[in-house]
Amino acid sequence: MGWWQVNADTLARSRFVLSPLAETFACLKLLHAGAGTHPGEHDWLRAHLPGYRAALAADPVTALLVRAGLGSRWIADFLTPTPRDGESFEEGVARVRAADPAAARTHLRTSLAGPLPAALDRDDLPERAAALLERVWETDVRPYWERRRRVLEADVVARTALVSRGGWAAVLDSLRPGTRWLGESRFQVNLHEYPPREISGAELLFVPVTPGAGWVAWEGRERYAVVYPCSGVLAEDRRDRARAVPAALGALLGPARAMVLVLLAAPLSTTQLVALTGQGLGSVGRHLRVLLDAGLVERRRAGRSVLYSRTPAGRTLTEAAAPLPPPSPDHRPRGPGAARSGGGPPERGRGGPGAGSGLASGA
Repeated sequence: MGWWQVNADTLARSRFVLSPLAETFACLKLLHAGAGTHPGEHDWLRAHLPGYRAALAADPVTALLVRAGLGSRWIADFLTPTPRDGESFEEGVARVRAADPAAARTHLRTSLAGPLPAALDRDDLPERAAALLERVWETDVRPYWERRRRVLEADVVARTALVSRGGWAAVLDSLRPGTRWLGESRFQVNLHEYPPREISGAELLFVPVTPGAGWVAWEGRERYAVVYPCSGVLAEDRRDRARAVPAALGALLGPARAMVLVLLAAPLSTTQLVALTGQGLGSVGRHLRVLLDAGLVERRRAGRSVLYSRTPAGRTLTEAAAPLPPPSPDHRPRGPGAARSGGGPPERGRGGPGAGSGLASGA
């Protein structure tokens, strides 16, 4: 496993940042994979995958560059410059474009774990990578960026609250598959066998993205970043969310208000709640006012957004109203002579190269 040595001061000074470039690269990874993990990604891919594939079909060199750069165990470093706090997309992609061509070829040999194809032995690789990222940003990400930014801000608020409740160990354990606080100042960043890195005294950033992707990156010994998929409910189908409202809670608060309370398991803005519930802005605002007055939700500011989440009283109420799970088959009464099922075949694992999140810069 790969892990970093992190002292208490470095962890205390670490912070969450949003990166339009990281979001764009995560979307590039999703387009490259061509398969989503939830309905929201499926819908997005149906809208944007044909155009992406057509663009690469018309540019075979860039298509080869993408395949080479997104290795099964390593991402070419020049494609994922370490995010910086407050950096715009234009500023970030300028760093991709400014990468040294010789270094870019070296990074590709590392991600390929082998020789560089002859078609990629050229000096315009950083320019091609930057142009592709600009296309993905303008066509596939920027139209949704304001909504995605609010989702990312909500994730940051939720994880910041988790720090106060469970400490940094709780946050690091839940970032993405493979991350874990090991104790003794050791932070496991992935499941791959890479040498440990001493990062005490460096700047440590945590960067959420909306696609289910993740990687790590660093600049020298000064700045390290962990990019992770944010958590949230925005990708779920609205009908599934309606079915998730306990009947008892709906009878107590009314179905529409109960849905708002159930959704606030994670911090959300008014705009997000309108999108999730299908209710009007005025209706959502009235429900939030009643829930605030009752002490069931609270609000706090994250950047330019005001986010709402459940209070302990709100969590207690929703948990108390949830129906009890049905008894498992092993605990149901059995009649005389009933045969005990041996169960189905064991579930297959996901081991092997490429399993888990994407990696970069020594992930």
